[in-house]
Amino acid sequence: MSRKLRFFKDQIVKAGLQSSIHPVVEPDVELEELEILLAEHENELIEMNSNSEKLRQTYNELLEFKIVLLKAGSFLVSGNNYAVAEERELTENVHSNHSYDEASSLIEQEMRTADQSGLRFISGIICKSKALRFERMLFRATRGNMLFNQAPAGEEIMDPLSAEKVEKTVFVVFFSGEQARTKILKICEAFGANCYPVPDDFSKQRKIIREVLSRLSELEVTLDASIRHQNKVLTSIGYHLTQWMSMVRREKAVFDTLNMLNFDVTKKCLVGEGWCPIFAQPKVQEALQRATVDSNSQVGIIFHVMDAVESPPTFFRTNHFTNAYQEIVDAYGVARYQEANPAVYTVITFPFLFAVMFGDWGHGICLLLGALVLIARESRLSAQKLGSFMEMLFGGRYVLLLMSLFSIYCGLIYNEFFSVPFYIFGGSAYKCRDATCSGAHSVGLIKFRDPYPFGLDPSWRGSRSELPFLNSLKMKMSILLGVAQMNLGIILSYFNARFFHNSLDIRYQFVPQIIFLNSLFGYLSLLIIIKWCTGSQADLYHVMIYMFLSPTDDLGDNELFWGQRPLQIVLLLLALVAVPWMLFPKPFILKKLHSERFQGRNYGMLISESDPDVEPDSAREHHEEFNFSEVFVHQMIHSIEFVLGAVSNTASYLRLWALSLAHSELSTVFYEKVLQLSWRYDNIAIRLIGLAVFAFATAFILLMMETLSAFLHALRLHWVEFQNKFYHGDGYKFKPFSFALITDDDD
Repeated sequence: MSRKLRFFKDQIVKAGLQSSIHPVVEPDVELEELEILLAEHENELIEMNSNSEKLRQTYNELLEFKIVLLKAGSFLVSGNNYAVAEERELTENVHSNHSYDEASSLIEQEMRTADQSGLRFISGIICKSKALRFERMLFRATRGNMLFNQAPAGEEIMDPLSAEKVEKTVFVVFFSGEQARTKILKICEAFGANCYPVPDDFSKQRKIIREVLSRLSELEVTLDASIRHQNKVLTSIGYHLTQWMSMVRREKAVFDTLNMLNFDVTKKCLVGEGWCPIFAQPKVQEALQRATVDSNSQVGIIFHVMDAVESPPTFFRTNHFTNAYQEIVDAYGVARYQEANPAVYTVITFPFLFAVMFGDWGHGICLLLGALVLIARESRLSAQKLGSFMEMLFGGRYVLLLMSLFSIYCGLIYNEFFSVPFYIFGGSAYKCRDATCSGAHSVGLIKFRDPYPFGLDPSWRGSRSELPFLNSLKMKMSILLGVAQMNLGIILSYFNARFFHNSLDIRYQFVPQIIFLNSLFGYLSLLIIIKWCTGSQADLYHVMIYMFLSPTDDLGDNELFWGQRPLQIVLLLLALVAVPWMLFPKPFILKKLHSERFQGRNYGMLISESDPDVEPDSAREHHEEFNFSEVFVHQMIHSIEFVLGAVSNTASYLRLWALSLAHSELSTVFYEKVLQLSWRYDNIAIRLIGLAVFAFATAFILLMMETLSAFLHALRLHWVEFQNKFYHGDGYKFKPFSFALITDDDD
């Protein structure tokens, strides 16, 4: 039935009727009645297609015959002037294995009176693309003993195989001898050329042409009537096609699910095993009871909770707002059953890290307007069939909303509106040294009051120390954000281990990891905060390098607080101890626990094959082989990966600084070198061109390419730097049976 419906749909599309048919909704018919109805419609359409194909084929042959008569006649008239004898021959009945019952008695007479001696000719028609190769083949086969004349057909003819109109060429081949005739006919057949008999008598040609034209006009009327009737039938089918396809899809889905069920021992009941969310269990039982009553079943439906060997599927209840964030996490890997879901934190951390790289409250407002338009048209767009790009953009509308809001927030902190600073929260804390402000860029400004209340002071923009200051600020901020997020990931690994009652992971994985990370990069974050608070001039590069090279040396001017040197020694020792702490204890403890658990079980329990109490696939605990070397190598890889990853992941967060700097500098270049430069001219045309270039660069480079770049980098920080600390992602999704989830692809 599904195949028949696809056949109907293809026929409607082929006839070009899909736009003019508006589906109607009627009560569903019974499946058996629909099957009979579809079979009747299919047989009717197949018969109509067959008749139409025969009519079209006959029409094309007559059309080709008419063109050959008109074109080849001119060759024969000119050829008679050079004939040395009166012998002539009409080609025999060669029609490429097609019968011409419709041809007139005149055609048959000409075919019967063909002369068998003297100079002969064969006329026909061939595709224009094959004409050159056809002529060469004829020349080689006859050793040049032939004359080949050709002329364009003048109109395109329908190809019966591809159903497309193609250009064709009329040809006449003059030759002598029966052997040459046989060769030429075989070559014509090989090249798909259609040969037609043309008399060399001009009066007979005119009679045959009149007869062919009469037949063509009759066939045109017949073809038009056939097409109208076929379109009428297809239109009547099209009114119900959508409803029928939906009904068949639902039935197929039901039968596909029923095929997964098994018979019980009595072969009278069906047994199905599946997954169901705990919160939906009462709803499922209620639906089963209702189905029992509605179907008048003599046997009640039994709903029984059973134990399973395999891990259950993962299911998170989401809404329009959180669904896109869950999809971002699921693209990396579906969560293992009951492990911590990173999407809860991704809702905030993902758009925030994006905004750190994209921070500009002018660009943020543009993104906000786009997100609000998508949200305002949510009901309309959700009902439409969108393209792949628009569908992706619409699905992430709430991600775009939070990204734009956080971009406005970070833009206010950076004090950038299309790279232009504004005095939004009061005046600057700096002023010039003299009234002329001549030394602002050489000597610098002086501070005369409290710092700017929120965000970056506008006076930094354009100063000689702008770039070093912003680089230092954003680089340190990136490290702080990175260490905070990595610590969050390690803390979530603790909650995973506690939930699954895995004390080994807490003692020999969580504890050494949190110690190692914070002994090095947590300490660096502490130094950054202290330096910001105290205004110290200490060189943090020097402090961190010599913490490893010379931990006992005096810090000198780089000392930020009392007791810093002994604290560094303690932290360094803790970091060194944490590495073997992660590596060695866990594999040996697992080996000991395994040997204690299966001590005295070297001989397995004998189970009779006929024992009815033991099921072959029961959830009985199996004795698995413990491979110590495999466990140890796995733990060693995990430990080395964490130690190296602590350094590389922290460095990876510096992309926040790099992309933020790149976005800011690009905005400055477009503003100063395009917009401001064009505004220096008094010519309105130059100003309009400058404004257009600035708008184009802002829209396509800063709002599209930079948005995509920042999005991908934020995605990488979450997938690699954050989720690898705690997230396994080796589960599989819960996919309940639902008619709403059945798509057209399920046909």
